[in-house]
Amino acid sequence: MTLSEEIGARLRQLRAQAGLTQDQLAEKLGVSKRTQGNYESGASDAPASYLSLAARELGFDVAFIINGVRTTLTNEALSEVEDCLITQYRSITPGDQEAIRRFLKAMADDAARQQN
Repeated sequence: MTLSEEIGARLRQLRAQAGLTQDQLAEKLGVSKRTQGNYESGASDAPASYLSLAARELGFDVAFIINGVRTTLTNEALSEVEDCLITQYRSITPGDQEAIRRFLKAMADDAARQQN
């Protein structure tokens, strides 16, 4: 297996873990389904801009995609509830993800004020 094919396989693995089809991921990251398929098959390499967007918008672990080394928590390090929350978070639109982040920040800020 070539390096490009290995990278494509890891990208495909993360897409599947996020519960997305090739069409859905392609749309979210602004590429055609054919381009997405080429990235996943190793026929072409995803550019840095695509990988950066995948990390920012979907939480994809770019280091894992490129070299197979995880830099984020593995599912085993998360409780079942935490894993479910992350999976659900990754499945919603970027706008909804931002709303969730604002809500959690407000709750954390309130909890910190109550502790002081």
